[in-house]
Amino acid sequence: MIPAQEILNASILIVDDQAANVQLLERLLREAGYVNVASTMQPTEVAGLHRHYAYDLILLDLQMPGMDGFQVMQALATDDAGDYMPVLVLTAAPGHKLRALQAGAKDFISKPFDLVEVKTRIHNMLEVRLLYKKLEDHNRLLELTVRERTAELCESEARFRSLTALASDWYWEQNESGGFTHVSGPVMEMLGLGFGAFLGESSEGQTLGWIEEERAALQAKIAARQPFLDFAFSRVDADGSQRHFRVSGEPMFSESDRCTGYRGIGAEVGRKN
Repeated sequence: MIPAQEILNASILIVDDQAANVQLLERLLREAGYVNVASTMQPTEVAGLHRHYAYDLILLDLQMPGMDGFQVMQALATDDAGDYMPVLVLTAAPGHKLRALQAGAKDFISKPFDLVEVKTRIHNMLEVRLLYKKLEDHNRLLELTVRERTAELCESEARFRSLTALASDWYWEQNESGGFTHVSGPVMEMLGLGFGAFLGESSEGQTLGWIEEERAALQAKIAARQPFLDFAFSRVDADGSQRHFRVSGEPMFSESDRCTGYRGIGAEVGRKN
């Protein structure tokens, strides 16, 4: 809900070529507590005034010489940067009501004025208008927050990659089906075999150099989408020497929380002949 004082502080423009109508509406609004009320008897000024002051409500007479209310709404629709036209039309012609709504007006007040109806329709329309503006502000803030968060994530990702390059021997990523999509670091030169084989892919039905219990434990963590830190394992090279490694990894998720794969770092921590 919009606080009552916020509604009374809303900016209102009265547009009517009859001075008596302008004076009546001004007095009515001020007596009701509205504090930001302006008026003009020149319909050609309305678009420029609204561009400058961005009124929360425009009370617009439809039947005016030179430029009628429909032409004013056309000018507002062409000139207004937003998609909301805060117009409440004033008309003595019942046939004009539907046409005015189709032209973009949000509501209408019939002439001669019923003062209770005037106050009620103005209050209701201002409440809707201010709620709409709050929604616009919220959406802008949300969009800005998303952009800032995305930039932070990109920066964090770049920093993570940079740090892993310094603190480990290699970095890897694999997709949700287990295929490796990115490997960085000297793992190929260090191990003399493909990275997939290093992390447990088999060749002709045989696991290559793994201690089977360790291989199964690591693969189970990956299959369960579990993060792991400094998982220790060993490999036996073709010459019989044993090499010791530690790897850390975490699952990756899309914006819809679907797991898209794994990423991790690793380092060799020792070797025994």
